[in-house]
Amino acid sequence: MFDVPRRVRLLAGAVLPLALLTGCGPSAATQGGAGDSGELVFASIPSEESTSLEQDFEPLIRMLEDRTGKQIRMEKATDYAAVIEGQRSGKIDIAMYGPLSYVVARNNGVSITPVGAQTEGKGKPPGYQSFGVVPKDSPIRSLADLKGKTVCFVDPNSTSGYLYPKAGLAEAGVNADRDVQAVMAGGHDASALGVASGQCDAGFATDTMINELLPAQGAIKPGDLRVVWKSEMIPGSPAAISDDLDPAVKQALTDGFRDANADYLRQHGYCEGECQISGYWGFTPVDDATFNSVRDVCAVTRDKQCTGG
Repeated sequence: MFDVPRRVRLLAGAVLPLALLTGCGPSAATQGGAGDSGELVFASIPSEESTSLEQDFEPLIRMLEDRTGKQIRMEKATDYAAVIEGQRSGKIDIAMYGPLSYVVARNNGVSITPVGAQTEGKGKPPGYQSFGVVPKDSPIRSLADLKGKTVCFVDPNSTSGYLYPKAGLAEAGVNADRDVQAVMAGGHDASALGVASGQCDAGFATDTMINELLPAQGAIKPGDLRVVWKSEMIPGSPAAISDDLDPAVKQALTDGFRDANADYLRQHGYCEGECQISGYWGFTPVDDATFNSVRDVCAVTRDKQCTGG
C-alpha cells in the first residue's frame, strides 16, 4: 500500500465509532472558562507517519502559547467521534477536524467556531478535488455512463472517496446503491489502482493521488487513467475552537491561526527550514459557510455519515 497524504486520511475517516480521547482530563472550558485556567487542550488525530503530535504542531503551539498566555497541551484522539465528544463535553478547547466531521459536530449541537483550514502552500486554496477516473481507452465519457458498471470507491466514511462521488453520480442520474456494482477499495491509492488493473470500470480518488502520488511511485504512468469527473472544491480540514472559551482567548486563538503558516513562524523564530505544521504550509482563514458545500452534498446523498448515525 502506498503512502497516503495526511489530508486524504483525515477525510477518509470522517466519522468512526466513538472512542476515548487518550489521557484527556478536564480542560479550561470545563473549569469556568479559559480565564480561570492556565492550560488549553488541543486535540488531533495523528497521521500514520507521525512520531509525536507535539513535534508535528510544535511551532504552532509555541506561537499560540505566546498569543494566549496559556500552556497548550496536545492530546491524541483515536477518531473524530472522540474529538466531537471531547469538545461537546468541554474537555477539548482546540481541535483538528475533517470537513465532514466538523459538519457532523455542528449538526449535533457542538458549540465550536472554525478558525482556519489547512493548506499545502502559500496562495493555494484550503481544499482539493475528488476525481472520477477510467482507463485511458475506456468508452466511458461521464458519470452517466457508469450505470451497470463496477465502480471503485474508497470507503463509505470517505468524504472525497465516497460522499462527493455519490452526490456526483446522483446528479448524473445514477444511484450509487442500485445502479452500480460498488467495490470498497479501502484507500485512495487502492481505488485508483483498481481501475488501472481492470478490477473496476471506473473509480474515485483525490486529485493528488491521481496527478502526483501514484505517478511518482511508478504505480501508474501519466495518462494511464483518464479523468471523466471532477468534484467541486472540497474544503480543507479545519481547526475549531470552543465557543465557551473566554472571549479574549478566543480572539487570540483566531488571530493566531490567521498567522499560522510556515513563513510567519520562520520569520518570528518559531522554527527553521521547511517549517511545516503537521505536514502543511499552514492555515488560511475560514468560517462556517466555508463548509456549506459539504452540507449540500449531505442533502443530496442523505447518508447516515452526515449525522454521525
